[in-house]
Amino acid sequence: MIANPNLVIIGIFLCMLIVVMSGAVAMGAFGTSNRAINQRLNKIKNRHSKSQSIIGQAKRSLIRRESSTPFDLFLNRFIPRPQEVRKRLIRTGLPITLQHYAIGMGASAVFGLLLCMGLAGLSYLPSLMVGLLLGLAIPHIVIGQMISKRRDKFTKIFPEAIDLMVRGLKAGLPITESIFAVGREMPDPVGVEFRKVADDIKLGKTLAEALWKASSRLETQDFKFFVISLTIQQETGGNLAETLENLSTILRGRQQLKLKIKAMSSEGRASAYIIGALPFIMFGLIYMMNSEYASVLLTDPRGQIAMIGAMIWMGIGMFIISKMINFEL
Repeated sequence: MIANPNLVIIGIFLCMLIVVMSGAVAMGAFGTSNRAINQRLNKIKNRHSKSQSIIGQAKRSLIRRESSTPFDLFLNRFIPRPQEVRKRLIRTGLPITLQHYAIGMGASAVFGLLLCMGLAGLSYLPSLMVGLLLGLAIPHIVIGQMISKRRDKFTKIFPEAIDLMVRGLKAGLPITESIFAVGREMPDPVGVEFRKVADDIKLGKTLAEALWKASSRLETQDFKFFVISLTIQQETGGNLAETLENLSTILRGRQQLKLKIKAMSSEGRASAYIIGALPFIMFGLIYMMNSEYASVLLTDPRGQIAMIGAMIWMGIGMFIISKMINFEL
């Protein structure tokens, strides 16, 4: 018999956090190609998009201080890296604030706590740990899915927007008027982002500043290619319509290649789905046939420890499989 199973559960939970954090650090350390690309992009961005004056920054900080409520100040201290969280919320394209995000975290934690205590029959301490883990994971995953969905939609429509700009340039319109036309005629999310670019230009920003600001909101490689093409063309000159036309062809080729890779990796994704769902399906079948036999994993402390350990190793395996079937271009 285990003298204090709660201590063992706490140790397993801490080990799981260490494994997850180590994996995140490792992915950031070994992603040297993406880091090199981002460094080059930041150099170009810093060269062509200078920051605004110190007075403008002071005004913005003063406005933020005046509009901050005590709850906002509490969230800034409670949530790690609140500025990064706000950027992720902006990328969803929806009016989601940091307060909404914090409420979602709290609701997810309470839901996980009640689910573990009510249905699974776990004690308070492991249920609280699972609730905290769900409170951190569920809002992050949901926001990530919303960002990915909007980014994919933008990438799918973006070549058509470039074709519209090419037709405007060939008709004799300047690039700013072509951007305004894209904001008026293209559907969202392309239209709304180009309307924001047009509004920034009307407020006095340069074209490069407005485009880099939109690039920081979108975080897509396709739009960064577009911004770099425009900034380089402003320096070197040349036929902008032909440059954008070639860029549109390249972006469509990238989309076709992504679809081909998705089709080739479909077998690996199907295997991952089956392997991930099979333990839960088997547990459900065993629980329906013999609930007393299966309930040992939920009621006995040793069964709870075994179940948590199995979930940890299963999560590590699914993480490895997801990295094996995902390809970045």
